[in-house]
Amino acid sequence: MAESKPVIYAAMGGNLLIAISKFVAAAITGSSAMLSEGIHSVVDTGNQVLLLFGMHRAKRPPSPQFPFGHGKEIYFWSFVVALLIFAVGSGVSLYEGVMHILHPEPIESPLVNYIVLGLGILFEGASWAFALNEFRKTKGKWGYLEAVHRGKDPSMFVVIFEDSAALLGLVVALAGVALSQWTGILIFDGIASVVIGLILGGTAIWLAMETKGLLIGESANTNVVENIRQLAADADGVEGVNEVLTMHMGPNFILVNLSVRFARGTPAERIERTIAKLDSEIKQTHESVKRVFVEAEARAGVDAIPQAAATQ
Repeated sequence: MAESKPVIYAAMGGNLLIAISKFVAAAITGSSAMLSEGIHSVVDTGNQVLLLFGMHRAKRPPSPQFPFGHGKEIYFWSFVVALLIFAVGSGVSLYEGVMHILHPEPIESPLVNYIVLGLGILFEGASWAFALNEFRKTKGKWGYLEAVHRGKDPSMFVVIFEDSAALLGLVVALAGVALSQWTGILIFDGIASVVIGLILGGTAIWLAMETKGLLIGESANTNVVENIRQLAADADGVEGVNEVLTMHMGPNFILVNLSVRFARGTPAERIERTIAKLDSEIKQTHESVKRVFVEAEARAGVDAIPQAAATQ
């Protein structure tokens, strides 16, 4: 998660400055779309604070109450971010848009809007490019959508989603202000605000869907699971692998539960050595695997192995 901190700080600083300029422009011009954009930037700034808070909380060590640590805090706060984007950003923008469609007001000093929106596009574009570049470094061979779907650290793709929605919203706001000025049809400004609200709503729903699985308890990626299965199958004395159960307890914390079948008559000492070696191999191969539990099962119809074995 450390790699995503510079991205979050960059986005937070940019959004705070842009939010101030948007609210000043909205107060001067009376633009609904500009007010919606200002609210959007404030929500984005608050969201980045929440992401940093979640990353800080996730670093807390294990305790008797939370024996596997607090890594899932980042998933919880990322989900809260999605809810805030939907409830505050999207809700307020839709409300402002509908009100200005029903009761349109002329935009004063539209040049101010153009300047602020142009600067906003410049700053948001820089933040978006920085976040995308960092995401490109971590996504590996996967495509962008696949990397988001398979990614286990939401702090990175949340910023990309927010910046993408912000850029699109700025373009829509610019179009709304321009159309209202050039055509004299004042409802274009309100329509732009509604469109911004829909963009934020769609972004929030997508973010919520991506973080829900992680919050509930998503497994490790398929290639990791299959590699662990192969390592277990190749272990000394193992006849078969019944189950490989994994769960992300945080972006860099995978819990592994293995159910393996040893050959009949395998001595307990050999089983212990095999489990210890398998634990070491799995952790060396996959740095994110922090805990490994191995259950030694018997074949149907034969005497059960006395007890299950677990490693940490």
